[in-house]
Amino acid sequence: MRAGFLGPAGTFSEEALVATAPPGAEPVPFATVDAVVRAVDAGEVERGLVPIESATEGSVDATLDALVDAPGVAIVGEVVRPIAHALIARADRPLEEIGTVASHPQALAQCAGFLRTSLPWATPVAWSSTAEAVLEVAARSEPWAAIGTPRAAKLYGCAVLREGIEDHDGNVTRFVWVAPGGAEPARDGAPASKTSLAFWGAGAAEPGWLVRCLSEFAFRGVNLTRIESRPRKDRLGQYLFFVDLDGAAGAERVDAAIEGLRAHCDEVRILGAYQAA
Repeated sequence: MRAGFLGPAGTFSEEALVATAPPGAEPVPFATVDAVVRAVDAGEVERGLVPIESATEGSVDATLDALVDAPGVAIVGEVVRPIAHALIARADRPLEEIGTVASHPQALAQCAGFLRTSLPWATPVAWSSTAEAVLEVAARSEPWAAIGTPRAAKLYGCAVLREGIEDHDGNVTRFVWVAPGGAEPARDGAPASKTSLAFWGAGAAEPGWLVRCLSEFAFRGVNLTRIESRPRKDRLGQYLFFVDLDGAAGAERVDAAIEGLRAHCDEVRILGAYQAA
């Protein structure tokens, strides 16, 4: 099985994939989360593992957008992993010499307190992934540093200046396994216990529309564990909504709630039913 991830080697996504993929899986790096999802949709890889939610920074918008844009792809499992960041440079050097810190925007945000107190003079620069930032630092003679994994530092011949620089001890990220629609769940034989949905509709401009949508779950005793809104991108003020709920699509109460939701929406899309981490 070929499994896509946000690359290159040395990202937190690769660490999560290697730790949880079935034996014999071949990791395949891609430049963006969107590229991972599209590769699954196109059949270039059989599975993909992408970050969807951080305990400290919330949803990964690129993943939510990619899932909506690829209706042929479904979530088939989830993984929750602790995230410990390291400050990495081309060679060992005092922090006072560092003028720029590069990393993925989520990593920069998760270490904002460290950067503010320990490197207030350094300029943060967003990069496509933590490992790409380490690669960039390895190639530069300027006093740059990156935030990434100790494994990336080792892979690319860099030095770890500080470890554990994340602002919160409970810093974890939720990753989801994605596969072509109809594929087997990531944990064979385990019953689905969680469902993810996306929905939107013209009625969103009417007073109480969202309350009516959510009441379809409340009145049937279906618990929502997460709700998120994202712009629909076709018009200002138009949104779509993502929800995670306890229970599997196929269960009577869940199916009834989803059917009730359809009465209020232009579209309701089941993003996946899978075993909760």
